[in-house]
Amino acid sequence: MWRGRVGALLRVWGFWPTGVPRRRLLSCDAASQAGSNSLHCWNCGGPWGPGREDRFFCPQCRALQAPDPTRDYFSLMDCNRSFRVDTAKLQHRYQQLQRLVHPDFFSQRSQTEKDFSEKHSTLVNDAYKTLLTPLSRGLYLLKLHGIEIPERTDYEMDRQFLMEIMEINEKLAEAESEAAMKEIESIVKDDFEEAKEILTKMRYFSNIEEKIKLKKIPL
Repeated sequence: MWRGRVGALLRVWGFWPTGVPRRRLLSCDAASQAGSNSLHCWNCGGPWGPGREDRFFCPQCRALQAPDPTRDYFSLMDCNRSFRVDTAKLQHRYQQLQRLVHPDFFSQRSQTEKDFSEKHSTLVNDAYKTLLTPLSRGLYLLKLHGIEIPERTDYEMDRQFLMEIMEINEKLAEAESEAAMKEIESIVKDDFEEAKEILTKMRYFSNIEEKIKLKKIPL
């Protein structure tokens, strides 16, 4: 059982078996650099691109630009792409970005900038909510590595696990006493601890992956 989990984690963090084809992921920075030379400001026509330091405003006319479609949540929220996130820093970045792009600050600007500010604000909200909690953060990390698990799915779940979930739901529906509720709560708490252990190990595999990337960088 544990060997299967280790294998799954290795696949998640990029350690695929030799000879097995895998989806090649284009990094945010690479994608940004690829498109940065061909983009111009919608307002003044000046050169602008997602690869530039200021990804929100045109450096010439300071008009708000469209959100960068190649930028992931970690980059947007100025966090390392890792399961371990400083939530205090995350909250500070969220407040900083909302002061920068919130629609309330664009009520007297052009309709284009109003529309862009709505999109930016929504994107910042989604990024903050996703990275704030361990579960959604872990699922998003899986998504960045090409593995997406839709909600309410039986994706690669073994029959025994699904039967356990069904039994817990049945017990919950039939529970009429506080003792019965506490029993179900203790079962779920144990499962959460096990999930926490797996996600913690994912963090270490992520650290190894980052070290491998650094080793590949030519001196």
